[in-house]
Amino acid sequence: MGLFECKDNFYLDGKPFQVISGGIHYFRIVPEYWRDRLEKLKAMGCNTVETYIPWNMHEPNKGEYHFEGMLDVAKFVRTAQELGLYVILRPSPYICAEWEFGGLPAWLLKEDGMRLRTSYQPFLDAVATYYDELFKIIAPLQINYGGPVIMMQVENEYGYYGSDGNYMQTMKKMMVGRGVVVPLVTSDGPTDESLSCGKLEGVLPTGNFGSHTKERFEVLKRHTNGGPLMCTEFWVGWFDHWGNGGHMTGNLEQSAKDLDEMLKLGHVNIYMFEGGTNFGFMNGSNYYDELTPDVTSYDYDGILTEDGQITEKYRKYKEIISKYAPVPEVEFSTKISRKAYGTLVPEEKVSLFSTLDTLSKKTTSPYPVSMEKLGQNYGYILYRSTLAKEQSLNRIRLWRANDRANIFVDGKPVKILYDRELLTEHEVKADMEPGSTLDILMENMGRVNFGPRMEEQRKGIDGCVQINGHMHHDWEIYPLSLDNTAAIDFSGAYKEGTPAFYKFSFCADEIADTFLDFAEWGKGCIFVNGFNIGRFWEIGPQKRLYIPAPLLKNGKNEIIVFETDGKAPGTITLRDEPDIGAKR
Repeated sequence: MGLFECKDNFYLDGKPFQVISGGIHYFRIVPEYWRDRLEKLKAMGCNTVETYIPWNMHEPNKGEYHFEGMLDVAKFVRTAQELGLYVILRPSPYICAEWEFGGLPAWLLKEDGMRLRTSYQPFLDAVATYYDELFKIIAPLQINYGGPVIMMQVENEYGYYGSDGNYMQTMKKMMVGRGVVVPLVTSDGPTDESLSCGKLEGVLPTGNFGSHTKERFEVLKRHTNGGPLMCTEFWVGWFDHWGNGGHMTGNLEQSAKDLDEMLKLGHVNIYMFEGGTNFGFMNGSNYYDELTPDVTSYDYDGILTEDGQITEKYRKYKEIISKYAPVPEVEFSTKISRKAYGTLVPEEKVSLFSTLDTLSKKTTSPYPVSMEKLGQNYGYILYRSTLAKEQSLNRIRLWRANDRANIFVDGKPVKILYDRELLTEHEVKADMEPGSTLDILMENMGRVNFGPRMEEQRKGIDGCVQINGHMHHDWEIYPLSLDNTAAIDFSGAYKEGTPAFYKFSFCADEIADTFLDFAEWGKGCIFVNGFNIGRFWEIGPQKRLYIPAPLLKNGKNEIIVFETDGKAPGTITLRDEPDIGAKR
């Protein structure tokens, strides 16, 4: 049992305690590597680890809870404790984190009129039900009950989003009412307005920033009522989005100076110590002037690389931390290596249209229906209809559609529409006869994780399809969450230039981390032994996908590539290093 207090400073069992923490998201790292990452965190001199808790992973469907495998948050926390580390948990319903929908579950959007992160009762009820399950697991992990958890976060960057003080009070009461006794914090941008909108009585406000430490702490000091100064997200790099032109990196020299200043003046959580990977369809997106979906890698130019390699930034930070705290000798217990398994050719391939009925149970409707209304959260959805009354297809517009549409007539590609192109009518050229089949394959590219557009994130088509000026009716709808790749029927026909699945295999006599090079492939996602390792897109900057060794097995391994744009060069290569853009 222990006691952690927030007064004029932080105190652990009555003695001043400086929080030197690093961010590791357990849900972005295979659990077999948790101990390795935590050992490296301790070896750099950190005494604490911080993690978000993603609601959408722990309750993927309403009332369905998961706390096993990669989602075993209690095991992650206990592993940290075994290594002598303390833990900061951030269980707020919204986490941002460049994560799909900011961690909110997609099923919230099934309800018309849903309002997020405010005093809207259906949202509060959903949070309360989730918290009933979550806090049964994490409340006993607090230091007061013998665990390592010393702090929890009430809400995340709320001052950037809204100003509903009643909502913030409700979030606090929910946590306290479910057994939270450790100090509570909020984290907001380092401006007076953001801090004013996001703070609440009895909770320590902290800041999120990556530079100008002294100035940021001066602003923060005006809001802490004499309490300790802490940067809860010291941004050491940044994230990549598709098409941004190159891997984002930070300025190490300036970053090191800011860390030094921070440890002189207060407390820190380094964001990110290791970023990890947006496995599956879990990348988030931002939307300012246009949609910018994040890439699969969440390398973030962190202290460790995406695959846990020590960097020059690690060595520099360790040197700085050693001025303020003892740096222990730690023996790393997990053997990790990289291996190139070579170039693979597909053993089988089949067009999506040929195996559609084995992958999806179709629904019929007079009008298109969004993913969420059909109980689908992620992936793709296909809308099919017969052009029985149209004499030609000259113009098309999709109303309330997100995010990317591949349009086909009789299986032939006609048009790809993306983001803002979906807001206007487009001329199309398609050879057709009355009775032709129209297919529209929609891709959810990751729900926006920041700002007011979060309430507009229904995917697929939520409005109508307008053809030659009139609304077209009578649709067959095929949800394609692609969580059932074993159902792909590779005996069906394959047609070049159409969305298709490609099956590869290789035998491994040694299990190691590897990197899948998708050069010259178009766009899609990749599955390794049934596990979705993430998305690829030819526009970069990411050019290889990370495959952790624990996803592989001795003997035969299977890789399935789903490609949507008809660009399949015929081979993939498993290499022993990431793409050049992410190399350190």
